Amino acid sequence: MTHSLYARPLIFTCLTALFVAMLLVARGGLAAQSGATPSVRPLISQGSMNVYRRFLPEHRAKMIDFYARVLSLRPLQPIDLGGGAQMILFGIGSGQIKLAAGLKEGRQYHLGGVNEGTGIRLITFFFPDEAAVVARFQALGYPAPAFRENGDGTRAAFVQDPGGFTLQLVIAPNAPAETYAKVEVGINVSDLEKSRAFYRDFVGLDELPPVRDALLGVTKYPYRHGETTLNLWSAGRNLPADTGSAGVQYVVSDVDLVDARARARNVTVEQPLGDLPGFSLRTVWLNDPDGVTNYFAQVGARGTATR
Repeated sequence: MTHSLYARPLIFTCLTALFVAMLLVARGGLAAQSGATPSVRPLISQGSMNVYRRFLPEHRAKMIDFYARVLSLRPLQPIDLGGGAQMILFGIGSGQIKLAAGLKEGRQYHLGGVNEGTGIRLITFFFPDEAAVVARFQALGYPAPAFRENGDGTRAAFVQDPGGFTLQLVIAPNAPAETYAKVEVGINVSDLEKSRAFYRDFVGLDELPPVRDALLGVTKYPYRHGETTLNLWSAGRNLPADTGSAGVQYVVSDVDLVDARARARNVTVEQPLGDLPGFSLRTVWLNDPDGVTNYFAQVGARGTATR
């Protein structure tokens, strides 16, 4: 009888532990069923994103001149893609602006105002000196940008590059040097919750507090990785789509694992996982909910086994 009395607390403790273990297993199973696949953020190896622009070939010379001399970006060695095609590269901070002459088949194009279509509608650059920016525009025969107060000590103007894409120039005098290495990419989305989930949960970018942008007339939802910030907003659900004029690229340490995590989350694949002929480069091109290209590239990789 005495042994039985002492055994009861022990049995109760064991049953409690068993119940807690079963609950933890169940919760883990529910998390797996709900698609709690890790984000790809730990795989991003560059402290910024690269941004690319596609445009009609007849604008090539003016585009190169504009980004080099008017925006004063740092020219990098172009990449020969074969067949006379080149990727024109400019450096800004640790990232790149990539210019590609020629439109990609199967993509949609709808230039115009930032709120007139979905997709990437705006790229923002930062400068210390308004007078210097205006002088560069006028020296190359472009109208002087019409800068307006932003309400935070900066001034901003909207301009178009020679290919017809909208850029925002922000003057931030006496700012830290890293300010001028930043790039912001504005994406007008059709469904804020879906797009926010994609960049927060799949890509794993830092979610910053919403910002009311008086010049754009929208509330922006910023998602940041290092020197690059993606600003999401929505101006309507039934707008024309632009899925080809611009996109973002991430340099990653394991593109096969990016592909596996994308498949686990049913992310749309634009261009399947594969090696780029003639280059030590392995890539997968994915789409966000509005068809915006999110292009993941692993340098020095060939035919890695998928996991």
